[in-house]
Amino acid sequence: MAKQRRLNKGQLRRIRSNQEKRIQQAELETDIQDAVLGSSEAGIVVSRFGHQAVICTDTEASLRCHIRRTVDSLVCGDVVVWRRFQQVSGDVVGVIEAVQPRQSLLCRPDYYDGLKPVAANVDQILIVSSVVPAFSSQIIDRYLVACEDIEVTPVIVLNKADLIAGLDETEQQEIYNALDVYRDIGYQVLEVSAKHPQSLVDLHRLLDEHVSIVVGQSGVGKSSLVNALLPDIDADVGAVSDNSGLGQHTTTVATRYVVPTGGILIDSPGIREFALWHLEPERVAWCYRDFRPYLGQCKFRDCKHIDDPGCALQEALEAGDLHALRLYNFHRIIESMSANKPTRANTRGKKS
Repeated sequence: MAKQRRLNKGQLRRIRSNQEKRIQQAELETDIQDAVLGSSEAGIVVSRFGHQAVICTDTEASLRCHIRRTVDSLVCGDVVVWRRFQQVSGDVVGVIEAVQPRQSLLCRPDYYDGLKPVAANVDQILIVSSVVPAFSSQIIDRYLVACEDIEVTPVIVLNKADLIAGLDETEQQEIYNALDVYRDIGYQVLEVSAKHPQSLVDLHRLLDEHVSIVVGQSGVGKSSLVNALLPDIDADVGAVSDNSGLGQHTTTVATRYVVPTGGILIDSPGIREFALWHLEPERVAWCYRDFRPYLGQCKFRDCKHIDDPGCALQEALEAGDLHALRLYNFHRIIESMSANKPTRANTRGKKS
C-alpha cells in the first residue's frame, strides 16, 4: 500500500478555507434568491469578516451585510453600493453589490496568498514604531517604501517614547539619530506615549480631515495608541511576550473608526515583518525619496549601488548628501526580496 502523503499546514489551511467558502457561498446564494431587495444605497466598509462585512452610512454606524459573489475585492474603507432586505431576519440587513473606484489601496504581501489588500481610500499612513519590543529603522523604511509606492502621505510615530530614558546611552543615541535622519529627509516624525495624553496633542491634530491608517509591527502599541486617541472604542490590547520579546497580535481585522473632531482612523492588524517582494528593485530605489536626485546618473545601468564604479548613490554618500542608514536599509531590503520571494504565490493580488 502506498504511503499517504502528509499535507503541510499551508495546504490544510487552504483546503479548509475553500470548503468553508463553498458552503457559505451556497447558503448566501439561496438567501439572496429568496430575498426581496430595496433600492441601491451608498455605504462605507467598516470591517470585513469572510463573506460578510459591516458597513456604515451617513446616518447609521453599523450594518452587517452579505457580499455578492460578483464583488471581486472588498476591504475596510471601500465605498460600496448595497441594497437592503425589505424583510430583515437576523442581524444581516442587506447585500453589498458593487465597489466604487478606489483612490488608494494599501496591500500587505503574504507568502501564501500573494498581495492581500488591507484598507482602501486612505490618504495618511501612521507608521508606528516603538522602543519595545525594539526600535527598527528597517521596518520604518519598508513602510515608507509602501507609502511612496501608492503615493500616500506617511507620518512616523515613535510610541512608548517615555521608555527611551530606560535605555543605555548608545541605544538612545541610535534612536534619536535615526529619527533625525527621517526629519532631515522631510518626513514628519512624532514622539508619543499612549500613557501620556499630553504627548498626543499633535497627533490628534493630524487626524482631523484625514483618512488615516495605523500600521506597524505587533507589540508596538498600535491598539493602545488607538484607545488613547479614541477612548470610547476599547480596542483589544496585548502585551509583549517575555519569552520571545515579540508583540502579540491583538487587532485581527482592519477596522474603521470615526474621529469625533473630524477624520477617520483605521486600526490594522500587526505583523511580524512587512515584505516588499512584489516590487522591482528599481521601484524600491525610486520609493526612497532621498535617492531620486541621483537615480539614472550611475555609470552603469545595472548598478547595484554597492561597490560599482561610478555609482551616483555611493558618491552622494561620500559627499555627505545621503545618510548611510538609508543606503544600508535599502540593501537589506533588496537582499530580503530575493531571498524570501515566494515561488508560487500570486504576486498580482488576492481577492479579499
